[in-house]
Order: sequence, then structure tokens, then C-alpha cells
Amino acid sequence: MENHFNTPAEVVDLSIKACENKTKLPVGKMILLGIMAGVFIALGGATSSTAAHAVENVGVARALAGVIFPVGLMLIVFLGGELFTGNCLIIMDVFDKRVTWAGLFRDLFIVFFSNLIGALCVDVLIVFSGNLNYSGGLLGAYTIKVAVSKIAISPVQGITSGILCNILVCLAVLMATSARDIAGKVWAIFFPICAFVVGGFEHCVANMFYIPAGIMAAMNPDYVAKAKDAYGLTAEQIATLTPLHSLQNFIPVTLGNMIGGMLCVGLPLYLIYKKKWN
Repeated sequence: MENHFNTPAEVVDLSIKACENKTKLPVGKMILLGIMAGVFIALGGATSSTAAHAVENVGVARALAGVIFPVGLMLIVFLGGELFTGNCLIIMDVFDKRVTWAGLFRDLFIVFFSNLIGALCVDVLIVFSGNLNYSGGLLGAYTIKVAVSKIAISPVQGITSGILCNILVCLAVLMATSARDIAGKVWAIFFPICAFVVGGFEHCVANMFYIPAGIMAAMNPDYVAKAKDAYGLTAEQIATLTPLHSLQNFIPVTLGNMIGGMLCVGLPLYLIYKKKWN
């Protein structure tokens, strides 16, 4: 009887081959695929925020966002895209001596900034589309609140939350590789990504949408007034919405995402399924 899924050992082999091919992409193609992935993740973030912004109960709001956000990774898996967090699995190729450390970090550097370009494009489109005017500007205020809360996290919170997030993201990528049909891949992606959103964990590429969107929303005095009234934000908190302050989130979260993907998922799976044990 034919299996409808690949075994864990087969998943690791397929992932290693796919990751090796990623590092061999022409730079131009890698950039375009990275931009696409940034766009897809940002679209997931934008639509999930729209669904959750008017829900007062935090658990219900996160559950709603968690149902919608996975569309971003689904688009990447089915249509192509180079995602920084998923590419942390290239670490398995480094241990397998198929890719050098320099090749790994070259790929991650190019893909990171390509993801950023894609996410920023969606930020601009969302702001000028009038989307943030929903619910009398409450979505704009919610966007500000989300960005402020992300910038306010401590470095330790950013690293640990980033680790937890990318454990789930990389597991979603691997589970999608395990499935052999479209429906299987959809569900394989849905549950881990839904879990990371509901858990409130930090994803550096998603934050490339959320934080710049909050910075742009804070340029609108109506959204700012609504944020102060609806969420009790102070002028000092809103003043932290700057590109420089955003590094307080991006640096620890990116580091945490790398640790989660490389050391908590990629390394153990390589040791379990590829290392020759005596």
C-alpha cells in the first residue's frame, strides 16, 4: 500500500537536496524569490490584522489571526519563494558538507533583505489603499499598538520568542515536505503556523510588515489619537516607532529565529537521520 507521506528520514534527505539547490540560485532569481516571500508573509500579516483588530478578547483575536496568517507560508510553498526563517534549515547542508558556512550566510543575507523589500512594498500598498481606515480608523490604531508592543520587548524576550517561532515555522516547512498531496501540505502548514501566531511568538519577516506598518500609521494623527484613546498608548510609546528603535526587535528576534531553525530543528534532525552512529 502506497504511503501518502514521506518518512522523517526521507524528509531530511529531500530538504537537504532542496536547500543545496537554494544556495545555487542565481543572485537575481534569489532576490526575486525573496521579495515574493516577503510579499506573501506580509499579505498574511495584513489580512490577519484586519480580521483581529476589532476583537477585544485577546485569545479570540489571536485565534482569528492564526487561522488566516498561514496563507503566507502556503503561498511560498505552492508558488515559490525564499523565506529567511525557512532557509535556516540550510544548516543541515553545512553539516553534510554540501554547503559552506560562507554559502549559508550569503544566502541568508540576500534573502533577509529581499524579504524586507517585499514586506515594505505591501506596507506602502496597505497604507495608501485606505485599509487602515477600517472601523473608523481602529485598524490603523491597532497597527500602531502592535508595532509599539513589538518594539517594547526585551532582548531576552525577542531571542526566546524568536526561537519558539522558528521551531514551529521550520517544522511546518518540513511537514509540508512530508506530505505528498496539496491537501496534506495545506494542513501540514496550517497547524504549526497557527500555533506560532496564537502563541504570540516573534517572526522577523512578519515583523518586517508589522513594525514598518506601525511606523507609517503613526504618521496619521487620526490613527495616533485613536490609539491613545482605544489602547491607552502614550506619546512616549508612540515616539518609539522609528526605524532605529525597530532594531530593538529585529536584532534579537532574527538571532532567535536563527537559533530556533538551525540549532533546535536542523541540527537535531541531521544528527538523528544523517549522522552515522557507531
